[in-house]
Amino acid sequence: MIKGLKVSTLFLTIASALLTFSTSAKTNPTATTSIVAKAAQLAPYAKRSITDEVFYFVLPDRFYNGDSSNDLGAKLNDKKRAESRGGFDKSNKGMYHGGDLKGLTAKLPYLDNMGITAIWLTPILRNRAVQAGSAGYHGYWILDFTEIDPHFGTNADLQNFIKAAHQRNIKVFFDIITNHTADVIKYKECHGDDGLGWLISTQEKNKAMGCPYISTAELAQGKHYTPIIPKGDEKLKFPTWLNDPKYYHNQGDSTWQGESSQNGDFSGLDDLKTEDQFVVNGFIDIYEHIIDKFKPDGFRIDTVKHVNIEFWSQFAPALVNHAKNQGIDNFFMFGEVYSAEPKYLSRFTTQGKMQSVLDFGFQQAIVDTLIKQQGTNKLAQLFAQDHYYNDKDSNASELINFISNHDMGRFAYRLKQEKHNYNEEEKIARLKLATALMFFTRGVPVIYYGDEQGFVGDGGDQNARQDMMPSLVNSYNNDNLLANNKTTADDNFDRNNPLYKTFSEYAKLYQQHSALRNGQQITLYSQAKTGLFVFTKTNQQEKLLIIVNTAKTEQQVSLRNQQNQYKKITGTSDFVYDKAKNVTITQPALSFSIYIQL
Repeated sequence: MIKGLKVSTLFLTIASALLTFSTSAKTNPTATTSIVAKAAQLAPYAKRSITDEVFYFVLPDRFYNGDSSNDLGAKLNDKKRAESRGGFDKSNKGMYHGGDLKGLTAKLPYLDNMGITAIWLTPILRNRAVQAGSAGYHGYWILDFTEIDPHFGTNADLQNFIKAAHQRNIKVFFDIITNHTADVIKYKECHGDDGLGWLISTQEKNKAMGCPYISTAELAQGKHYTPIIPKGDEKLKFPTWLNDPKYYHNQGDSTWQGESSQNGDFSGLDDLKTEDQFVVNGFIDIYEHIIDKFKPDGFRIDTVKHVNIEFWSQFAPALVNHAKNQGIDNFFMFGEVYSAEPKYLSRFTTQGKMQSVLDFGFQQAIVDTLIKQQGTNKLAQLFAQDHYYNDKDSNASELINFISNHDMGRFAYRLKQEKHNYNEEEKIARLKLATALMFFTRGVPVIYYGDEQGFVGDGGDQNARQDMMPSLVNSYNNDNLLANNKTTADDNFDRNNPLYKTFSEYAKLYQQHSALRNGQQITLYSQAKTGLFVFTKTNQQEKLLIIVNTAKTEQQVSLRNQQNQYKKITGTSDFVYDKAKNVTITQPALSFSIYIQL
């Protein structure tokens, strides 16, 4: 006897109507009988739209060391780049570990085999190597916006990497920053007359010596900070205009609320006055030169909500148009807007004229349904707000989906921390199902490096930035990896890892079926508790029915009066027709199935 949910007659009638479509949308059934290689399915990289991509998000420093000669960054005798030397300590999770562009180039076959079509790198422009007791291994402390950080290699290394990726039909996206630079500007009131007070104090004293935010209203009343650039640091930044304090807010540390979210220093980083037209023009010029020199396929843009939206409405269209003039017709940019609210997120794709954003709303809905065991209506409620993103150059299909990242941490870590005390088998099942939803609902999937090897971590930020190459960090190596008997002390480029193989299969399905990439999505069923989420994705070539079960027990759904036949593409469900052409689908626990209508 089949256990699980029985769907109401009302739903059956609605579902039947929604699942009927014209014969012109039928596809060749033989196309579903095999999964073919990426190169045979996708257009050349220069011709592809964003919805065709499978992203891999990676911190180059934590991936693979292809050239140990650059581990310390700038050469000892390179006085011009002295601030970009040092910070290398493989045993310290906050320091450089040696990964570089040559290492990424060497591992392109590993990514290609997994079905990756686009690589997103954390920032690789030249950083201040060490500040406030940590290193710029992540790339977000830029001093020079015109050259590659020497820890990662040379400009030529980057050009070679992009060339090698393109030869494999893989795109390359840069992570860029306009909100701030490295922390160079100090304040007399906080750091003393020479600006060195912060630099020489302990971390605990630093916290006590923080610079409270001064509001714009307080500025009007005469309260202010006196910016100081410590002796010897006056010309650290390039282009040279970035050294002038007048192009920064100089209002003290952000509290992450109100106007300080845009005008305050991001943990001490020098916050640019992006409402100044000179700064707008300056950053358009900076990144136009980056496009000219390296020909990337697009940008991911950091800290978008911490910049005034008027900046983006000029910056984003200018760069897309410039890239097109350089022959990069499908240049694409997506922003990091740290919010799970679609109405707020969509402001940056409509009013802000950005092509897309990272979908933090999707990430939250996946946590709610597959970690916290809330109802699948959380997914339906999210997708019901997709209309907010619609305008002439953007829509929800182009949102960038993710379940793990370098700031929030890994999905596997959230599973480990959850009060439900999931065992390893259930953690693996939930991670696989979360990744399937990332691939097969609307939007573009992003695999965070290491998730395919079962990395877990101990939290966000530094605790989620493990090494793929053998690690010397004790807190990383103490982790129990999912679906893997190794630790991060081992080399973790295992193509036989069950998660790697599963993600590879998802990528192949995504590449094989155009409706998964760009089909219109319609929710057929969701519920207020764990269980079924049923939806269709349809384009002119094919119509797919996708059944997801988030419950720990088998669930059942019935569709009445189905005149068209279905064929299973993937999954473990039972799909049974009766004489009246009613269809009963039984979906096992924590699993999904995809059917194609013939």
